[in-house]
Amino acid sequence: MATPTSNRPLSPHLQVYKFIPTMAMSIIHRITGVALYFGTVLLAAWLVSAAMGKEAFDCVSWFLGSWLGLLIMFGYTWALVHHLLGGLRHFAWDFGHGLGKEVTTKMAIALPFVSVGITVVLWIIGLIAW
Repeated sequence: MATPTSNRPLSPHLQVYKFIPTMAMSIIHRITGVALYFGTVLLAAWLVSAAMGKEAFDCVSWFLGSWLGLLIMFGYTWALVHHLLGGLRHFAWDFGHGLGKEVTTKMAIALPFVSVGITVVLWIIGLIAW
């Protein structure tokens, strides 16, 4: 049985890495994935309440129509858009497009602004149509 040696290399710690935009977008992509899980549970609760009857549906609709519900739904919409755009970015990378350091950094910097912009436009369209 081999004995461990003390001179073998150690894995680098997070303090070794420089925080860069692509790293931030990777972290946010994972966070939005988790947020989509909880938002989808809320969406399922809304659908189940519709099947349960008018009282349950009115209760859930009241909550979703409150300022807190609208804020949660706005966040859910943003998470959906941001996660979608991040997924499309990874899809392009899978085909070998946009893998240069400059391009990935520019895309990572633009992604939050584009996702917020698309979310706002979607909400404006939704409010006009409502």
